Order: sequence, then C-alpha cells, then structure tokens
Amino acid sequence: MLRKLVDYKKLDHKVAAKLIESYPHGYGDNDIIVFKNAKGEFVEAVEVKTEDTIYLVRISKSLSNFIANFDEAIEKELESTGTESSASANFEDAEETE
Repeated sequence: MLRKLVDYKKLDHKVAAKLIESYPHGYGDNDIIVFKNAKGEFVEAVEVKTEDTIYLVRISKSLSNFIANFDEAIEKELESTGTESSASANFEDAEETE
C-alpha cells in the first residue's frame, strides 16, 4: 500500500471527507503518529486510509480548525451553488485548474 505525507490543504475532496469521517470530533494523542522525515525533523501526522493509499496528514494548528469548521464550510458551499452535485462539479473544476 502506498503511503503519502501531505498537508491537509493539498487533500482532494474525497480524502478530506474521509479525514473528517475518521476524526469527526478531532483527533487525540492516541491518533497522532510521530516520525522523523528525511531531514531528521520530527513530524506529527494523523492517518487516513483509502483503498490503495495511507495518507499521513501533517498536524498543524489550522488542521484542527479545518476539522472543526468542515461541516459549516460544506453547508455554505452547497447553499451558494444551490445543489450538492453542482458543488461537487465546481470543486472538481477547481482541482483541474490548480
């Protein structure tokens, strides 16, 4: 299985949703994985598993805010577009242009 170290800002929509599903009330000390990167620096991350990849999502102050505000952000996105399907389409379009 492939392992990837990523910042939550670079997660695609499906993996971000899986992150929220895995940690709906935030993460605790037992959820944190600590390891040294290639530069010898300690990195803290939480694990999100998909069918073919294990994502190690770097912990930062803004990750906690992202998890806490995810539901509100999705609701606002859906309200602004009118439907869930168009919200998904808009997100996919944004990913392709990045």
